[in-house]
Amino acid sequence: MWLAAGCAVGPGYHRPDTQPPPQYRPVPLGADSLRSTYDALAASRDSMARRRPDTSEATSDAETRALSRPTFLQSDATAAASWFDLFQDTVLKQLVVTAINGNRDVRVAAATVQEYQADLRRATAGLFPAFTITGQSGREKEALGSISIPPQNYLEGLGNVSWELDFWGRLRNVRAEARGNLLAEEESRRSVLLSLVGSVATAYLQLRELDLDLDIAKRTLASRQETYTLSQKKFNRGTIAELDLRQFEGDVGDAASSVASYEKQVEQTENELSVLLGRSPASIPRGRSLNDVLNAVDVPVGIPSQLLERRPDVRQAEAQLRAATAGVGAAIDARLPTFTINGYWGYDNFSTSRYIPPGPFTAPGNQIYQVYAGVSIPVFDFGALADAQHAAEARAVEARNTYEQAVLAAFHDVNNYLSEVRNDRQQTVALQAEVQALRIAYRLSRDKYEAGYAPYLDVLTAQRSLFAAEQTLVAVEFQALAGVVDLYQSLGGGWPTAVATTEAPGH
Repeated sequence: MWLAAGCAVGPGYHRPDTQPPPQYRPVPLGADSLRSTYDALAASRDSMARRRPDTSEATSDAETRALSRPTFLQSDATAAASWFDLFQDTVLKQLVVTAINGNRDVRVAAATVQEYQADLRRATAGLFPAFTITGQSGREKEALGSISIPPQNYLEGLGNVSWELDFWGRLRNVRAEARGNLLAEEESRRSVLLSLVGSVATAYLQLRELDLDLDIAKRTLASRQETYTLSQKKFNRGTIAELDLRQFEGDVGDAASSVASYEKQVEQTENELSVLLGRSPASIPRGRSLNDVLNAVDVPVGIPSQLLERRPDVRQAEAQLRAATAGVGAAIDARLPTFTINGYWGYDNFSTSRYIPPGPFTAPGNQIYQVYAGVSIPVFDFGALADAQHAAEARAVEARNTYEQAVLAAFHDVNNYLSEVRNDRQQTVALQAEVQALRIAYRLSRDKYEAGYAPYLDVLTAQRSLFAAEQTLVAVEFQALAGVVDLYQSLGGGWPTAVATTEAPGH
């Protein structure tokens, strides 16, 4: 048993000390210098929303904006434990589940993991003796000059054993390398899965953004068509010039072009999402509105830096470093003597009267066996084994630096996405106030135009400003939610239910 275990030769694995900070980058001291401005804008937005509603136009559910103040900076914010609780959209949840079950890339990644599992089992099997059974049967005749030997039937059965004693730990290093490769591939599969979840969520949120853009474009088109119809009547009565009429007609064409463009993008996004779900292009069901989802999302303030260990790329890089370290040991062991035990035991029969013997124990004279120990010592190979060791050592250095770079990239990503989520939510507050103000301005300019107190250019200017502001608001809301998706992925799949609740200094 001592010979089988021996002494392992080669470097042991130790995780590099990357010296991570206790938590991700705190909020800068001046990050909330405009807090009073954002609060004033939010108050103004809410005040305008409480004024007399515009009854001249029907307001759809998709147009209505939630007016509650965002809670992303609350010091006692507690993030949801899972992706689905975070977004609180049952349709999105079902789409993600469907994608996990049907996406082809996920299936390919799972099959690759099974391949590496088989490699690990094969490497483990090398630690134990290998047993084989061989047999052969035939008939032979020999003649030596005038002497002829009668034909004989021949039957031989052997049980063979071969065992390489892992005296230096080479086979254990090979197994450790295979295990490291398996762990790396499992993290690669997890990365594929995480990327799929993020892609499905982003595509779905983009679809909801396009739905709102299309709704805005359709409402703008309906309003401009109404104005164009009215202008035609005025032109026929001679109260406006043809230049004004053609201007109104061009505005209708511009809005109609936007509707067609958004309808195309909606269909293309549905097709993209269908492929992620693993099915042919088809329509996609809708859940909560973009603004409802945004208000439901609650991002924690203090996220511990230890969460980077959830990231598949960091875990994969560490597993690859483990494998490379074990590979160095295997390369060193290959330059040392190899000890083996081989042997066989069986039965042969050279008898013309008995072709099939009753058994080995009934004819002890026909039993054969052999047991021997061997050693193989590398002597001279023109430096091949030494170069193999140097290559393994270089791969270990490469893997170490790759791991350290993955850790740095993890902190970079999380800090960026935390900043993105924070600032996009602040921008959303400002844009919501702007849209509320422009809606009132548009209504007032239209009322003055219909009463004959203002030119239609004022109405057109107000309408264009409102259209652009509404589109910008929808785009920023999508960016805010896409940032949450990116943050979710950068943390390796979310964050625990309990996180630090103490705000950063200066926050």
